[in-house]
Amino acid sequence: MSVFSEASFLTSANKAAQFLPDEGREVAFAGRSNAGKSSAINAITGRRSLARTSKTPGRTQLINFFALDAARRLVDLPGYGFAKVPLAMRRHWRHLLEDYFSDRQALSGLFVIMDSRRPMTDVDQQMLAMAEAVACPVHVVLTKADKLSRGQAAATLQATRKTLANRASVQLFSALKGQGVDEARAVLETMLAGG
Repeated sequence: MSVFSEASFLTSANKAAQFLPDEGREVAFAGRSNAGKSSAINAITGRRSLARTSKTPGRTQLINFFALDAARRLVDLPGYGFAKVPLAMRRHWRHLLEDYFSDRQALSGLFVIMDSRRPMTDVDQQMLAMAEAVACPVHVVLTKADKLSRGQAAATLQATRKTLANRASVQLFSALKGQGVDEARAVLETMLAGG
């Protein structure tokens, strides 16, 4: 039985004071509002509704903490880059993310979820920079790979690797087809082990 299938919701935070105690290890998931972050979390954990999916982008508005076991967690960060969210809310999210990244000792890795049809946007680059600033290892997951031809997917993967230039590892992923789930789990396990 995978530790990921035991994942359970712990709490949500709207401000730094509500974060869980900074102990153990956690891997955060970030991504544009419509990149398929919740679907990726659910596919990786094998839990259909652990993270709430929605047809409406921008549904994750809090930082959500999920327990894997007593010492390890997954953290679902608010989706970014969604234009229809009011400016005040976007500012709040930015401050919330800055608070989370600035001093979180338990953070041992970040999965950045990108739509394989539109990877490496300006807001994705900002998220990568935020992780780099605190020397947090990053793994980029190119979702919705099933919507590309095999040739397009390979070209996107190669181009993204070139753009990242060793700043992060990267893979293709499809929650719908189950593509890349084992690879993502292996990276997640390494990050949670502190490797």
